[in-house]
Amino acid sequence: QVQLVESGGGLVQPGGSLRLSCAASGFTFSSYDMSWYRQAPGKERELVALITTAGSRINYADSVKGRFTISRDNAKNTVYLQMSSLKPEDTAVYYCNALIRWPKMHDYWGQGTQVTVSS
Repeated sequence: QVQLVESGGGLVQPGGSLRLSCAASGFTFSSYDMSWYRQAPGKERELVALITTAGSRINYADSVKGRFTISRDNAKNTVYLQMSSLKPEDTAVYYCNALIRWPKMHDYWGQGTQVTVSS
């Protein structure tokens, strides 16, 4: 059974930090590109950060560059998102995604974790 379980969300003050984790099971984690997406109320889901299978390529949304860091531990089947200098506009539900393109493209989603940045 495929599972992506996010954790680490919560309420934080502006300027604060949080570390999200996504624990994967039921598939070959090291073969999948891993991403973090977020969706704020009334907005479309957007890509926040992506890391390829061995971590050789990392991409960030312009809005989080220099503040967020994505990493992965293939031995622990876990991907992380370290978030610093948080802003109220970072408030959203954050989702973990696992994507593979070959031999057949498909992906998996986690259930999401709420991040609220507010004083």
